[in-house]
Amino acid sequence: MGRVVGAQGILGWVKLKTYTEFMDGLVEFPVWWLGDEKHPWREVGVEKFAVQSNGLIAKFPGCNDRTAAEKYKGLLVAVPRSSLPQQARDEYYWSDLIGLAVVNLAGVSLGTVDNLMDTGANQVLCVRGESGEILIPFIASAIKQVDLTEKVIRVDWQADY
Repeated sequence: MGRVVGAQGILGWVKLKTYTEFMDGLVEFPVWWLGDEKHPWREVGVEKFAVQSNGLIAKFPGCNDRTAAEKYKGLLVAVPRSSLPQQARDEYYWSDLIGLAVVNLAGVSLGTVDNLMDTGANQVLCVRGESGEILIPFIASAIKQVDLTEKVIRVDWQADY
């Protein structure tokens, strides 16, 4: 749901890049999980939040100076799936889509969802394939089926668009 991008000031606050729909989306969750491929995941309570013009900052218990805050740099921020709101039919969390195979209606594999981005008008799938990155708008005319069980997204899209 986010990533710690660095320390903020000298009092132990951290700056965050959020991957939530709204910049302050993480504020709803008083407990986060921090970790990544190299660091084991651990539960961390959040003492304070602040929304600033350039993003969200947070203060963790026991993190009282810049040196302590810098140790969090690069860690991913997650929350338990059970604490997320239930999605409506045909709505998906971005984390559900990342890693899914993308196949067009002709059966041609376009690659795998590497990331998503929000353009303001709609979300866009960033699909990484053999020919590089393909951007596919996440709209009904392009996305024909999302099958989480089969781990595939079927699209009305050509590799050379």
